Amino acid sequence: MKKALVTLMVIGGVLGVANAALAAEGGPLAKYIQLGGVNLALVCLAAAVAVGVAACGCGIGMGTAAGNACTGVARNPEVSGKITVTMILGLALIESLTIYGLVIALILLYANPLLG
Repeated sequence: MKKALVTLMVIGGVLGVANAALAAEGGPLAKYIQLGGVNLALVCLAAAVAVGVAACGCGIGMGTAAGNACTGVARNPEVSGKITVTMILGLALIESLTIYGLVIALILLYANPLLG
């Protein structure tokens, strides 16, 4: 319950600050805000969610992979070399998924089709 309340407070705070930041006149984003401030806010939110979800999911996957590799080495130390190589390859593939999330976020922010 406490975790959900804190999460809702953080989301509310971020959204509240975003409104105040986008309300400034004559700033560097004024041209884009005139074209569609709601679109810009939604694109920024989508970029943040893309990176956050990618990092969260990949972090969980990396932790599981490392934990299972440690368990495998503890049970059978003779194959630690093969387990380590397989784990490092798996971690590199998992990390590439996080980079894909970052690429999507950068495309949303810098090559935004919604802003014209």
